[in-house]
Amino acid sequence: MRIGLIGTGRIGTFHAAALARRPEVDSLVVADVDGARAADLAARLGATAAPSVDALFAPGAGVDALVITAATSAHAQLIARGARAGLPVFCEKPIALDLPGTLAALTEVESAGTILQLGFQRRFDAGYAAARAAVRSGRLGRLHTVRAMTSDPAPPPAAYLPLSGGLYRDCLVHDFDILRWVTGREVTEVYATGSDAGPAMFREAGDVDTAAVVLTLDDGTLATATATRCNGAGYDVRMELAGEADQIAVGVHARTPLTSAEPDGPGAPDKPWPGFLERFAPAYEAELAAFVDVVRGELANPCDGREALHALRIAEACELSRAERRVVRLAEIAGA
Repeated sequence: MRIGLIGTGRIGTFHAAALARRPEVDSLVVADVDGARAADLAARLGATAAPSVDALFAPGAGVDALVITAATSAHAQLIARGARAGLPVFCEKPIALDLPGTLAALTEVESAGTILQLGFQRRFDAGYAAARAAVRSGRLGRLHTVRAMTSDPAPPPAAYLPLSGGLYRDCLVHDFDILRWVTGREVTEVYATGSDAGPAMFREAGDVDTAAVVLTLDDGTLATATATRCNGAGYDVRMELAGEADQIAVGVHARTPLTSAEPDGPGAPDKPWPGFLERFAPAYEAELAAFVDVVRGELANPCDGREALHALRIAEACELSRAERRVVRLAEIAGA
């Protein structure tokens, strides 16, 4: 199998290395708008550097599938080009930062009849998979409360914020997706608020550094989702699920950056998670392995583009709720 990868930044480098280790991948071709960066990565992995991104779509390029890890602003266009070329595509989230761009790309994929797998890696994390199984088995009884959280250890560069789509679309969208995936339920309404009391760059970008959302699911289950860019203790991603019979937690680990205030409770971890790549490395590997199996026809698509649309609609509802300071029903958000 010959796979083309577009985008050789941090996540692209990680994915390229994972693909290079797959025995099913005979040839890996990497491309980037920065040709020198692509060439350097190719040399380190024993891969091939394409002379340009366009070269991957040229007649005779011979790629069997495409992995997109380029800048977010390029995702929708590259997905559409991949669809028109008849290629199965794996793309890091999001498809686009707005609903029209997302829907346009999905239309291209669905018209072409090709495959689009989205990179919501938490679906491939062992803890979240176990939580999903516990919920679906009835082990927890009637689920009444879910708490999800994502805490980054430090803010991103200021230049990234205007391009990110904001905390709900960029960060909490993972929590929205995994909430749907673990519970098997849909969100019907949200109430969202946020704070920009931290670094001034968030106010300047019209974004927030910390956010909280209350979500109501279609069976009456209540969920909360919180996020911050300013968690100095380390990278912290967790989910708690409470039912009438039992409760469980995802993300409670020896490296979870959490210190108990109880006299006999656990202290601070020796090596807290520094970031998402370290915390979710096995999940990233697993989602790329799944994509290879999808391309080979051995596995159904585990996370298609419509899943990204559902998560984005929740994020859009949160943005509207924060702006208008009111409960927003998902039925108000176009694109269902």
